[in-house]
Order: sequence, then C-alpha cells, then structure tokens
Amino acid sequence: MNETMLWMIVGMAVVTYVPRILPLLVLSTENWPPWLRRMLSRVPYAVLGALIFPGIIYAYDAIWYGLLGGAAAFFIAYTGAPLIAVVAGTIFILTGINLLM
Repeated sequence: MNETMLWMIVGMAVVTYVPRILPLLVLSTENWPPWLRRMLSRVPYAVLGALIFPGIIYAYDAIWYGLLGGAAAFFIAYTGAPLIAVVAGTIFILTGINLLM
C-alpha cells in the first residue's frame, strides 16, 4: 500500500465520519423549538417513502402490480402487524394474484 492510497482511505473516513457525527453534536447541544424537533423527527419517514415508492412502482412489468402490493402492505401495516407479517402477507397476496392470472 503506497502513501497515496493511505491518504485516500483517511480522507474517505473523514468525509464519511463528519456528516454522521455533525448532526449528533448540533442537535444534542442546541435548544430547538418543539415544532422543529417534531418536523426533523419525521424526516427519516419521508426519506424512506421517497426511496421505496419508485421501487414499488417499477417492481414488476405492470405498474398496477406494484401499486397493489404497496396497498396490501399499507393495509396490513395499518392494522398494527409486525414488519415480518407485513412482508409475508404482501408476498402471500401478490403470489395469490400472480397464480390467479
């Protein structure tokens, strides 16, 4: 391993570590207004939805198939079922629909 490679690894570690530790330091030391704390607490759900929704639509050749799976997962999750039940139920429903067609 030459010196350039070592500095690249150190640089990548710093670039990866700083964005992760900076929000922890800033958010834990500041007194944020309650409305801003509530808004920031919902950001992971919004990001997760933005990441998952395109995958749902293009999961299969037909868009309606993915939307049907997303709707089935939503309704199973709405009942308060655990994550494994949501995934298994959605797979079961989509498999049943696929066998019927």
